[in-house]
Amino acid sequence: MEGRTTTYDPKKVICILGNHTVTGFADDSFIVIEAKGEGITSKSGCDGEVARAIDPNEQYTVKISLLQGATSNSWLQKMHNKDRKTGEGTFPILIKDLRGGLVFSADAAWVQKTTSRTFGKDTNNKEWTIETGPATMDE
Repeated sequence: MEGRTTTYDPKKVICILGNHTVTGFADDSFIVIEAKGEGITSKSGCDGEVARAIDPNEQYTVKISLLQGATSNSWLQKMHNKDRKTGEGTFPILIKDLRGGLVFSADAAWVQKTTSRTFGKDTNNKEWTIETGPATMDE
């Protein structure tokens, strides 16, 4: 059996929010994508029969970690402020590994929560929480 070697390059992962390309990703884990729905659940009856239910929720939560000085922090804060003021702060989202593999997209996303403000001797990463409407994820 022949072995397979793959290569991951974090520089080849892109995140586009509306017309803004996110830059200044934090070191280590910088994007986390998590389904909001329950996926496929099941129940077993007393006689062992199993019934399954498919949750129709296609929403996701995306957490993006950025360096403290990243210019994308300002863009995300601006969109959050706009959304709270006018309700018009939504944007499409695309996350793609250019080396192949993951493609995640949604027509509507918004900054659900801004980052906490931390000040100290060194710089701190900032984690943004973004929610989406119906989204697709392909591998």
